[in-house]
Amino acid sequence: MSGGKEEAHTDARLSDTWKGVLAAGVVVCCWSGFNIVSRFGSTGAFTPFDLAALRFGISGAIALPFFLRRTKPGEWPRYAILAAVGGLAYGLLVYSGFVYAPSAHAGVFVNGGIPFWTAILLATTTGVRLSGRTVGALLLTTCGLVLIGSESLFATKKGDEWLGDLLFLAAALSWAVFGLLMRRWRLQPQTAIFGIASFSAVTYLPIYLLGLPSMLQHAPWSALLLQGVYQGIIAALLAGGLYSYANQKIGASRASMALALVPAVSAIAGYLLLDEAISLAVGAGIVIVTAGAVIGTLLPAAAGSARS
Repeated sequence: MSGGKEEAHTDARLSDTWKGVLAAGVVVCCWSGFNIVSRFGSTGAFTPFDLAALRFGISGAIALPFFLRRTKPGEWPRYAILAAVGGLAYGLLVYSGFVYAPSAHAGVFVNGGIPFWTAILLATTTGVRLSGRTVGALLLTTCGLVLIGSESLFATKKGDEWLGDLLFLAAALSWAVFGLLMRRWRLQPQTAIFGIASFSAVTYLPIYLLGLPSMLQHAPWSALLLQGVYQGIIAALLAGGLYSYANQKIGASRASMALALVPAVSAIAGYLLLDEAISLAVGAGIVIVTAGAVIGTLLPAAAGSARS
């Protein structure tokens, strides 16, 4: 009888693991498109503050009624903290980065940087001991980051791209903090995303309307529709909620590692849609980062107290 119970428990764990991996896979697709759409918006008819307003305004309008219905005021402080790091800080940093650097760099420094920062924060704040395979996956990811970042960090002809890369790395740090807090507080993913959207909207929109730089009134309706749907619904609600779900099912380390798959998809889409060239160094970096992401995401559940 006990053997049957253990087998059922193992099957349930495998089911949860695959649900988490599937959710992370959908996030990869959403965030790959996010890099392209955001880069297009930041170099076109919108300021970074406009994109943030569309993200927080639309997601907040949808989420606020559900959030108020699901929570009590005494529970709000944790959601406000999550909004500060996973909503406002992440959104403003990443949109500002797109002004200076191309989508291929965002895919690497944001989505490749998230597992890097997650591992560092796990090791320094929780005492989690990372497995050898996890460390190897992170080393591969770091090598890929160096290859892709070398052009903007060391070539003067790239102008201010280095500033965009730094903003992307800061955005990755803020999202890593968000992921670890979600895991530690064990908040229900859907409610957490509603809370982030709600607090981000009520905090940011008044400041934006008081006079932050804006070109929103000059944007064509087609661009407004594209950015509004992608930023406010797909990126803020769908991708954010699925990442939180994956975080709960497979752990912060493995969920964040899956995001390092985004650079390959982003760079290829950037080449096809935005005519952004992929050099030999960038191509090699993408391959290496992708290999690290696959190794890290497919770690067996028993291999890492890094599930914390």
